[in-house]
Amino acid sequence: MDYREAGVDVEAGRAFVEGIRNLVQSTHRAEVLGKFGGFSGAFQLPTGYREPVLVSGTDGVGTKLKIAQILNRHDTVGIDLVAMCVNDVLTCGAQPLFFLDYLATGKLNSAQLTEVVSGIARGCRMAGCALLGGETAEMPGFYQSGEYDLAGFCVGIVEKSKILDGSQVQVGDAIVGLASQGVHSNGFSLVRKIVQETVAKVGDEGGELLNPWHTCPELLGGKSLAEVLLTPTQIYVKPVLDALAAGMEIHGMAHITGGGIPENLPRCLGAGKSVEIDTSSWVVPPIFQWLAETGNISEEEMFNTFNMGIGFAIALPSAKAEESRQWFESQGIAAYTIGIAIDGNGTVVTV
Repeated sequence: MDYREAGVDVEAGRAFVEGIRNLVQSTHRAEVLGKFGGFSGAFQLPTGYREPVLVSGTDGVGTKLKIAQILNRHDTVGIDLVAMCVNDVLTCGAQPLFFLDYLATGKLNSAQLTEVVSGIARGCRMAGCALLGGETAEMPGFYQSGEYDLAGFCVGIVEKSKILDGSQVQVGDAIVGLASQGVHSNGFSLVRKIVQETVAKVGDEGGELLNPWHTCPELLGGKSLAEVLLTPTQIYVKPVLDALAAGMEIHGMAHITGGGIPENLPRCLGAGKSVEIDTSSWVVPPIFQWLAETGNISEEEMFNTFNMGIGFAIALPSAKAEESRQWFESQGIAAYTIGIAIDGNGTVVTV
């Protein structure tokens, strides 16, 4: 016996790593030290910080990967992976510096996984951080053929005196919501249940079983479920950091992920604060209406599961709300004044 007969092709792994060299190097910043392919990645801290604080975050893509694998479309989930990590790191005001990925699969499929890494590299370039390293694990018997899983790890930097920790948010601050690009990377266990138990079932009953992910509901304007649901998570790093650099007085930030606005928005508040949100103040993407109607999901459950069209939120003085909204609109991101900070115990009150 040898390792290949056991299901692990070491030579194929080496060839894959060499094949993604250019993708990885396309993300490198001046602070990256050392050569590609080492045991670890080295990164020199940028200059200009008096009291630099490193900020870290880790996340994955979740069961959205199942849809990518069913449809054999792997070029966007890498963007999701980066976005889920860098948007988290951004919330305290940090600039993402570098990113590492962990990719595990049952059998190495070079073409498939090169698509995944191309998305990771693209996401890193969008966020301005270096893809500093990663690990590809071939695990036969653990994952089925064609399956893979992803995890990401990001490190950023912020000046200690500029960390946003919730204490800066004041009663009366406006909450400006930045639009999502749809479902992003949360709630896909429910999404998959809806599609598999409604759309696929209708196909069965009609005697015309098509891939349910290729269904084009009228609400989606002719787009397929696959096209809409595989739209990657928006990366908010550059417009937000540019706003901070331009002097925008941001008091708090929240990445709206699993748990939706009710769970995530209070995380950027200090003690004794809550948020009042007007749920009619922004445009909810039609995919959420389709999910609610098709799955017969209550409004409360929708808001507790999905971002509902708001992927990131900032708190700032109410007098600056319109100016900030116009700024993000100029950067290509729809923005809405969706609420206000109030006295409370860390909850979200809807009106």
